[in-house]
Amino acid sequence: MFEATPLPGLIASVAEDLQQVSVLWQLAIIATAIGLAALANRFIAPQVQTDRAALKLGAGGFRRALFPLSALIVVLAGRALLRKYYPVSLLDLAVPLLAALAIVRLLVFILRHVFPYSGLVKRFERLISGTVWIGLALYITGLLPDLLGFLDEIRIPLGKDSITLLTIINGLLAVTVTLLLALWLGRALEQRLMSATEMDINMRVVLSKVLQAGLILLAFMIALPAVGINLTALSVFGGALGVGLGFGLQRIASNYVSGFIILLDRSVSPGHIITVDNRQGQVTKMTARYLVVQSLDGTESIIPNETLITSTVINHSYTEPRVRVALPVRIAYDSDLQRARDIVLAVAKSQARVLADPAPFVAITSLGDSGIDLELGVFVGDPEQGTGVLRTDLYEAIAREFKAARIHIPCPKRDVHLLREPSVS
Repeated sequence: MFEATPLPGLIASVAEDLQQVSVLWQLAIIATAIGLAALANRFIAPQVQTDRAALKLGAGGFRRALFPLSALIVVLAGRALLRKYYPVSLLDLAVPLLAALAIVRLLVFILRHVFPYSGLVKRFERLISGTVWIGLALYITGLLPDLLGFLDEIRIPLGKDSITLLTIINGLLAVTVTLLLALWLGRALEQRLMSATEMDINMRVVLSKVLQAGLILLAFMIALPAVGINLTALSVFGGALGVGLGFGLQRIASNYVSGFIILLDRSVSPGHIITVDNRQGQVTKMTARYLVVQSLDGTESIIPNETLITSTVINHSYTEPRVRVALPVRIAYDSDLQRARDIVLAVAKSQARVLADPAPFVAITSLGDSGIDLELGVFVGDPEQGTGVLRTDLYEAIAREFKAARIHIPCPKRDVHLLREPSVS
């Protein structure tokens, strides 16, 4: 159905058609097909939506292939009508190209679901499908051998050796494919490692990062020799890279090294509450180059790993996730001291966030100039929730109970004595 003329002679037939006025009919059919396909893609594709997981793959594939398939149907119908009166070599060429575009779009879309951990496939879906389709189009039209021969004649010097432009393109394609596979496999292994709760979280992060780096390096070492690129010819680039790391990229390299040190010594882990570089919050993410600290107001700080190595880090939950919260309270000297301590303890125990073990405790810290200074010490097991709301609830309840029990909170007082000047007679 797709080949009215054998492909080897199809280009020659198209060249002959382009010299005739009747080719305008074929161009009109192709333009009509593209216009109708664009309308179908704009108005019909958005309507094909479903919430059922079993049908999402089919609906997504239909939307991807709607444009080329719609154009293909119009071209086939126009070719059948025009064949009786004029040559249709241009339409014969358009049919396999549109069919190939539909197939490529479907395959790349399916590839996204086969490799669910590869975000690169989803991000560059159009670029990947376009590149593959261009290759198929060159192959179908018979232009691929000539293009490959031309690229193979262009040589680029590389030290004492030289490589052709075709070799570089093949290398880039091979590296892209192997790199996608390595990233997908690395992400899959990372998911498996992170789900192994019996293993320490830092060890899981270290293993996942080392595996990803090793798989990427292995992808390059497999792809480049596979296309005929001698790795020894890249020694000049290796030397340049070493110089770059030694000078311009030393801070980046330091961050990566610091990241692995932090992961291995387990000084900071995801979920810890830390204070570093005047920023306090919960560690939500750790990578080989930086970690993310989320503060109580929701803002996230990206802190380079080198900062954690060279600065003092306060880890509020390093060995113990429970954090002590201290609240100073002052009462007047004429108040019942024991009654005040009992009220403060009862208020502390009534709060859901306050832990029963260790138990809350009220200590007398000093006998001040205007009152007795007490300190309520409580422990919470969820420091990532902050202490502002807890302090507010405790102080509000203490003030209310003190007022009911007639326990006064003193205000600073000063006695002022006025000395009268002696009268001079």
